Amino acid sequence: MSDSPPDHLAVNPRSPFHDGAALARGVGVIFKGTERHNVEEYCVSEGWVRLPAGKALDRRGNAMTMKFMGEVSVFFLDTRGDATP
Repeated sequence: MSDSPPDHLAVNPRSPFHDGAALARGVGVIFKGTERHNVEEYCVSEGWVRLPAGKALDRRGNAMTMKFMGEVSVFFLDTRGDATP
């Protein structure tokens, strides 16, 4: 695996952008200068993240998400100095 996270990654295993190996390593997301821990999906090249919309669920029991546009940067948690396993 490379030293940089994928450009597009999703937490949902049914998504074509799901990468279990990258998620097992731990991926951190910084959105608009703030580290986010509740990101469902992101795309660095297009500059967006999907975040849950409160506690709302769709009819299949998945969290409802909203797409937010802005500056996105990602990193692996195991390569950052202050990450805890």
